[in-house]
Parts: sequence; C-alpha cells; structure tokens
Amino acid sequence: MSKFKAVVFDWAGTMIDFGSFAPMGVFVKVFEEFGVSATIEQAREPMGKPKRDHIRDMMGDPDIAAQWTEKYGVAPTEADVDRVYEIFVPMNEEVVADYADLVPGAADMVGSLRARGIKIGSTTGYTRSIMQRVLPRAAEQGYAPDNLVCSDDLPEGRPGPLGMYKCFIDLVAYPPSAVIKVDDTEPGIAEGVAAGCVTVGLALSGNYAGKTPEELELLPDAEVDLLRQRATAKLKAAGADHVIDTVADLVTLIDRLDAE
Repeated sequence: MSKFKAVVFDWAGTMIDFGSFAPMGVFVKVFEEFGVSATIEQAREPMGKPKRDHIRDMMGDPDIAAQWTEKYGVAPTEADVDRVYEIFVPMNEEVVADYADLVPGAADMVGSLRARGIKIGSTTGYTRSIMQRVLPRAAEQGYAPDNLVCSDDLPEGRPGPLGMYKCFIDLVAYPPSAVIKVDDTEPGIAEGVAAGCVTVGLALSGNYAGKTPEELELLPDAEVDLLRQRATAKLKAAGADHVIDTVADLVTLIDRLDAE
C-alpha cells in the first residue's frame, strides 16, 4: 500500500503530446493574424500557464510589444489580450487532437498506480472546450483520469493552488503531502508547491526539451543530457522535489519514496 493517495498529472508534455507541440504553432499563427511575428521560443516561454495568461505574457515580451506598438500606435492592452485569446482558442481546438498521442509508457504507468489504489487526477492550462477534443483521444488509448480541472473552471489558474485544491475535493485525497503533482513546466510545478504537494518535474517529454521521441533518439547522449540538465534546472528552480525523464519513470520513483 502506497503512502500516496493520488497523483495529479498535467496533460500536454506530461501525459500526451511528447515535446508539447500542439499550442506552439497556434501561438505563432494567431499573432500573425494581428501582423506580429512571434517565435517558437517566445511561445514556449510562458508554457504551463492558463492560455489567456500565456498570451498576456507573450504580449509583454519586449520584441512582441514593440511590434504591436509600431503596428497599432499603442502598447497592447487587456482588451488586446482578449482579442487574441478569442481567436486562439478555436484555432487550438482544431489542432489539439492531432497532438494527443499518449507519452510512451503512460498508460502502463497509470495501470500500475491504479493497482496500488492510487487515484488519478489532472489539471491543465487548456480550456474546457479544448480538452473536449482531447478527452476522447486519450480514452481511446486507455487514459481516463478520475477528474479534470481546466484553466477556465476556476477564477484563478496556475501558478496558484486552486486547481490542486479542486483535485483534493474531487478525489477525496488529502493531506497535500499524500498527493503528487507531476508536470513539465514551471507554472505547473509551482501549482503543486503552492498547494503543499510532493512535486515531480519531467525533463525530457515536455516544453523545455521540446523534442519528439524520434528526435531525442537521434541526438548524441551528451546533447540529450544537456537538454535534461537545462530542464531540470528550471523545474528545480520552480520547486520540484524530484525530476525524472518522463512519466514512464514515475512508478520507480514512487517505489523509492514508499521505501524511504
């Protein structure tokens, strides 16, 4: 019997969409709609936050803000954030299912946790409408968590703790020390830290590595290790208690924590 009652997983870059690619092209494309050029790197920087907050952060980037000001004669405002967000959401809805393959080993890992009586929760920076496209694809592959908290379900999202508080209630899982939060981004780790949970970062499947499994396979071990070190540093700085490569490594970590 594990000392942990529940594990709460992020979605993109954690359980699905290895490398976290689904939102990237959409962020670039939506800014193009407004005559502003954004890079993939600029799009990745705020990853993990609710998508409206993500857009606000991108609009605060000095380069993007300067382009916006030059085109429209005034710095971007909250109303502009709303305008971009209103276009972003349906664009993301259209492509997200194409990137909803489970991370290798994820389904088996969930089966192992359930066999130990551990509940499976989930939070995401995606909206509920975007996740409606993802849930059927995940279920087809054998993944159906016990709950889902989306970015627009609550008045405040990551890095605050409200999504995790909702998971405690939905899953009837407490105290926070008996719940593990698993995520590939700083805001997602911070969400778990703020709620008092054990936090586990993912170094290679997520936003900071930004590679497919096939791309990682072709890289020399030294380059993969550099990606791992870079991601680990970011996740640890956000408060991650532990960092593993992907969710496929989680059961081994939990075995070790249970034995301590």
